[in-house]
Amino acid sequence: MIVGLTGGIGSGKSTVAKLFGVMGVPVYNSDNRAKEMYYKPEVKEQVIRLLGSDAYDAEGKLDIKHVSKSIFGNSEFLSKINAIIHPAVDTDFRDFIVKHSAHKVLIKESALLFETGIYKKMDKTILVVSPLELKIARVQARDNISTEEIMKRVNHQLPDEEKIPISDFVIKNDEVTGLIPQVVEVFEKLKHV
Repeated sequence: MIVGLTGGIGSGKSTVAKLFGVMGVPVYNSDNRAKEMYYKPEVKEQVIRLLGSDAYDAEGKLDIKHVSKSIFGNSEFLSKINAIIHPAVDTDFRDFIVKHSAHKVLIKESALLFETGIYKKMDKTILVVSPLELKIARVQARDNISTEEIMKRVNHQLPDEEKIPISDFVIKNDEVTGLIPQVVEVFEKLKHV
C-alpha cells in the first residue's frame, strides 16, 4: 500500500514521516529526492536553460535562493520547473517501490501531494495540519526567512480547508494534541486495510 503524506510548509510532515520511519515504515521524501534530482546531468541542463547559469554556483551547487526567487511568485516558471523535476522524481520513486516491495505500507512524503494530483495515485493519504502562526514560526526558525517569503510559499499550496475533505487521515500537529498517539493510530489502521 502506498500512502501519501503531506502538509503545508511548516506543518511538521517531516516529523510525522520520521515517526513512521521509526516504526519501520519505508519513507520516500519527495522533496529531498527532488533536490537531489537537480544534480542529474540531464535535469541540471534543463534547469540552466530555464533559469540561467545563476541557478548553480561556481562549485556546481544549486543556488536555492536564486531558484526560489525565480519560481515562487511566478506560476509559469514554477510550472516549468515542476515539469522538469517531477518526471525525474517519479522514476526515482518507482525504483524505491521495487526496493521496498516486501513492506506492506510505504509512505511517500510530498509537500504538493494534492496540488500536483499525485494523491490520485496513492492508496491512502495523510494530511498534517497546524495553525498558520505556528507554521510561520517553525519555518522562520528553520530557514531564517521572512514572513513574506513564507507566505509566498503558503499561497502556492492549497489551504488545509480544501485538503481535509479529500484526505483519508488528518494528523493535528498543534503542539497541544499528542502527535505520537495520532501517528500510531493511523499506522494501526493502515496495517489492517
